[in-house]
Amino acid sequence: MTISSESSTAPTRMASAAGTETMHAVVYHGDGGKSWDEVPRPVIESATDAVVRVDAVTICGTDLHILRGDVPEVSAGRILGHEAVGTVVAVGSGTTRSVGDRVLVSCISACGNCSYCKQERYGLCQGGGGWILGHTIDGTQAEFVRVPFADRSTHLIPPDVSDEEALMLADIGPTGYEVGVLNGGVEPGDTVVVVGAGPIGLSVIQSARLFSPSRIIAVDRESARLDAAQRFGAVVVVDNTHDDPSAVVRELTDGLGADVAVEAVGIPETFELCTQLIRPAGRVANVGVHGKPATLHLEQLWPRDVTITTGLVDTSSTPMLLRLLQRRLLDTGRFVTHRFALHEFAEAYDVFSRAGDTHALKVVLTR
Repeated sequence: MTISSESSTAPTRMASAAGTETMHAVVYHGDGGKSWDEVPRPVIESATDAVVRVDAVTICGTDLHILRGDVPEVSAGRILGHEAVGTVVAVGSGTTRSVGDRVLVSCISACGNCSYCKQERYGLCQGGGGWILGHTIDGTQAEFVRVPFADRSTHLIPPDVSDEEALMLADIGPTGYEVGVLNGGVEPGDTVVVVGAGPIGLSVIQSARLFSPSRIIAVDRESARLDAAQRFGAVVVVDNTHDDPSAVVRELTDGLGADVAVEAVGIPETFELCTQLIRPAGRVANVGVHGKPATLHLEQLWPRDVTITTGLVDTSSTPMLLRLLQRRLLDTGRFVTHRFALHEFAEAYDVFSRAGDTHALKVVLTR
């Protein structure tokens, strides 16, 4: 079914296609509050839109940052979430997506026309895209979601890839690969240190292995996450509640430090630690979402020729990662540790937010 954005009957036709005019969603109420509320169903608003029935969805660490007030652009009343797998139930007249398509909903939306999109820098889209789902427009933690720029903001899922496997490429897969590994310039033979062994850090570890580093060192404060880091490919793990990561890295690198240090937490202390672990001419890739200022010790870094990168994921690598997943060169299913029904968001958030106690990596909620 095609619904023109100019048609005044679009909401009615959308309701007819999907069966009801309301749905339930996780609504942010400000000051850390959220609830599973009944809200209006999304409808086609633009010719390039698709409306997707959410079949599987997850919670991101960024959602926890929102609840802590670290992302003030998110206003009360916003539906949270920016990752999903689902089935297209309605489309605008300007998209090649079709009703019934099984799609991955990317965390980044791309207009495709602005100068940044033409460079595949979709995270910097100036045409109304970028990180908008669950940020500046309603997101995916809902029974249905409207996806703008559907052709570039959704990806068809191969039939031999499961919902759970594909869902891990909505955000953490391309984020770890692009913002951690590519920005960090990981090369064969490098020593790579990943500070933070949560889902993003584990994604960095998994995708860094594609470039054959000589060793990957994981640093965290939780023993369960360090165990996970070893399963994902770290050859050395450091519990920095007991051991000094700088001393460990220096010992393993003849006193020089790591070639690449990836910050995957999003607090000042871990960023500053990365700048201490890096060797002269090394590269620090910041992936974590920061809500507070971090001190940049330029007085120590400038004479050592250290490169520091930051960035929001572009998701330009998602099609390639899907191909690797389909060929079983990536194993994304092992990120999933807890499963819930779609309406069990309160319990899922509780489990995910207490990862130190629950050993949660990624939680998945399904219809």
